Amino acid sequence: MSSAHGLPFMKGHGTGNDFVVIADFGGELDLSAAQVAAICDRHNGIGADGILRVVRQDDVYFMDYRNADGTLAETCGNGLRVFARFLVENGLEKAGTFDIVTRAGIVQATVNPEDKNFDNIAIRMGKPERIEVDADPSVATESGSWTGIAVTMPNPHCVTVVDDIHAAGALLELPAVTPSSVFPEGVNVEFIESRGSDHIGMRTYERGVGETLACGSGSCAAASVWAQRNSLEAPWTVQVDILGGTVFVDGDAEGVVTLRGPARFVASGIISPELVF
Repeated sequence: MSSAHGLPFMKGHGTGNDFVVIADFGGELDLSAAQVAAICDRHNGIGADGILRVVRQDDVYFMDYRNADGTLAETCGNGLRVFARFLVENGLEKAGTFDIVTRAGIVQATVNPEDKNFDNIAIRMGKPERIEVDADPSVATESGSWTGIAVTMPNPHCVTVVDDIHAAGALLELPAVTPSSVFPEGVNVEFIESRGSDHIGMRTYERGVGETLACGSGSCAAASVWAQRNSLEAPWTVQVDILGGTVFVDGDAEGVVTLRGPARFVASGIISPELVF
């Protein structure tokens, strides 16, 4: 917990999607959006795509995820892998399968006790759902415009199939997605390209963050679109190459998808009281 001496933290990432992890088992820490943004600032703070706050709720742990700008998010697939590793390495959960609470509900994490390097943590993410719209949304950048597919996972995503993910442009700003009424809470935009019937490349512009090296829920949304587009029969697996590495998405006969990939910790320390108080 925080004190006059500062706030303990760990820094981790899942295929480059990086997070500041803060243990707040009693749920006593109420970070403001401005404090979150200050911690996540890559020049004046620790630097991260978001913050994972570890809160104990009865016999399970709640992952309070905040985007880098301080806004709340329903869940985060890469963050869940980092969160799961944190719980196991700190003796809060045993390796195996256990529940994690998110704003989108309870998910199951599996950490194989033989996976000593935490290379293949699996998160059962739920069912991707198409958003019912009168017409598919339009996605535009300075480089062109495309038709997107609206999906919840349960974060809102607009999956856009392109010939070349780099042709989407610099992605320094949020692509224009219209009509805005399709995504009233904002949207993550995925640009995906074919690398095979069960293999895609992907770039993501994440709401509240900007372009990220990886997006876990976006990988799940994109893989589900790709599996349907290529008529893959369950159980299927789609390899997703993102800028920060590679993850795998498995789909079962019930439509539930599981995200698999690594989680890494790179640093720990104390956040200065000048930054958070």
